[in-house]
Amino acid sequence: MNTRDDKPPAPVLRMGLRTVPRRRSPLLIGIVNVTPDSFSDGGRYLDHDAAVHHALQLVEDGADGLDVGAESTRPGAAPVPVDEELRRIVPVLAALRARVDVPLSIDTTKAAVARVALDHGVDVVNDVSGFRFDPALLPMVAGSACSVVLMHMQGEPRTMQEAPEYGDVVAEVRAWLEARLADLVRAGVTADRVIVDPGIGFGKRTEHNLALLTHLDALRASGCPLLVGASRKRFVGALLDEPNPELRTEGDLAIAAHCRAAGVEMLRVHDVRAARRFFRVLDALDPASPAAQ
Repeated sequence: MNTRDDKPPAPVLRMGLRTVPRRRSPLLIGIVNVTPDSFSDGGRYLDHDAAVHHALQLVEDGADGLDVGAESTRPGAAPVPVDEELRRIVPVLAALRARVDVPLSIDTTKAAVARVALDHGVDVVNDVSGFRFDPALLPMVAGSACSVVLMHMQGEPRTMQEAPEYGDVVAEVRAWLEARLADLVRAGVTADRVIVDPGIGFGKRTEHNLALLTHLDALRASGCPLLVGASRKRFVGALLDEPNPELRTEGDLAIAAHCRAAGVEMLRVHDVRAARRFFRVLDALDPASPAAQ
């Protein structure tokens, strides 16, 4: 579904009712996991105060936005009841909205959680299921002013890495995103509110992730901003022979540089400080970048 290919990119990126100026380098969306079983930080920020402190530090480090989630989507993760997800997330969102002005995103598949999050000032709904799991979520976001992240995932978190198979992963992911974008538009979500995410690591083996990352241009047919979330993923560990997710920074920065060259608009990252400092140097070396003027 080609909605905006013939138009030049807007000077700002829309996130709900907020706008963020485009840069030569991708915007950095800091990850805040309010979970006991995240693959990347092992429940370090399950405590509300710890989660808020971490999120504020990410903003201090240069995050352009925050993506907050209270249900792990790691491979093999079990679903979390709505009441528990809300218990974890609401105090964090309330504290952050009162203290930071960056866009906030809620990482959830549930309409009930998204509704409460929007009431607490969240700007973006990021549903890893592509608005498939909860039929009430799509009409709810369509009736709001929020932006949405449309992500591809084969299967569900509990089973997605058991045996992912594709004939042509790039063509299949692109076709799925285009078809699902058409569904969102028919439901009332205008295309300028949609951010597209190929779902790196969600129902994909290492070769699938590498194919998608090396053909990011093929995912731009919609004209929607592109978000990539490869930070600390298992395939990065496989490439580095590094089992500890927190020690995969070099791999993450290599992917960040590749995404910058491909014109990706947003990166979802754990280590905001390293990425911001990395891009500061790349921008200074790039004659076309405002930082080099």
